[in-house]
Amino acid sequence: MFSLNELQEAADLVHRQVPATPQHLWPLLSERAGARVWVKHENHAPTGAFKVRGGVTFIDWLRREHPGVRGIVTATRGNHGQSQARAAVGAGMRAVIVVPHGNSVEKNAAMRAFGAELIEFGDDFDAARPEAARIAEAEGLFMVPPFHRELVRGVATYGLELFMALPDLHTVYVPIGGGSGICGVIAARDALGLATRIVGVVTQGAPCVKLSFERGEPVATNTAQTMADGLAVRVPVPEALAIYRKGADRVVAVSDAEIEAAMRIFFQDTHQVAEGAGAAPLAALLREREAMRGRDVAVVLSGGNVDLPVYRRVLAG
Repeated sequence: MFSLNELQEAADLVHRQVPATPQHLWPLLSERAGARVWVKHENHAPTGAFKVRGGVTFIDWLRREHPGVRGIVTATRGNHGQSQARAAVGAGMRAVIVVPHGNSVEKNAAMRAFGAELIEFGDDFDAARPEAARIAEAEGLFMVPPFHRELVRGVATYGLELFMALPDLHTVYVPIGGGSGICGVIAARDALGLATRIVGVVTQGAPCVKLSFERGEPVATNTAQTMADGLAVRVPVPEALAIYRKGADRVVAVSDAEIEAAMRIFFQDTHQVAEGAGAAPLAALLREREAMRGRDVAVVLSGGNVDLPVYRRVLAG
């Protein structure tokens, strides 16, 4: 998908705005899982998620390839929107972000703080997307899709950091929403010529990615009911599916109860705050602990953006 040189150039660009995030070996997590567990701390990025990297590379590409564009519009549940608002407004552009009704209050506030004009529309992400496209056409804005080569190239820089530090990892667990995150990890692994197995993680209440992975073609669902809003998609992105179906070992679906338990474990064992999508990879590892016993594994903690009332309820068990 990308040469190593292309990813290193992206890393140089990203690191001018976004410092490399650490990967830590946590002993209490390792004891609990029976494996050596490394956490890639994308929750330490400026927006609390890996999406910020794709915003840097995408807006840089947009300014070079479409210099007349004065603004962007996109749909999101929050982390992608923060990324695009941060990068676009920083480049002097207008940023219109469409979110579904009932979206995270605190993610909405963060997007506005980065300069976004926030519009609420529809009941979920997949309903907000066509409204964003309508606004793009009506107002002459550039529609930022959930998946794009330049988004993936930027996101892949976290995979590059992880694999350059830990080239002997057996397995990495990565959450899947739109797919840029797992495709970026696959791109970095392949560019470095490594044999690490990559496992995608979704929720049982939003299974379209797992169904599509197993069937080999996009499968939409009628609902996407999960507390992990970053994974709440009903329609998989075909371009992303083509990449992770070939490059991932498998896709695991975990329950909301398992995700909430993993959120508590992250706080208890590492004192890190994880939103639902950020904790899902740990939930999947703990489900597969017997198969991973004694191995070097990593989980991607991307998303520390959880509303206080939700986190209070989760911590209370």
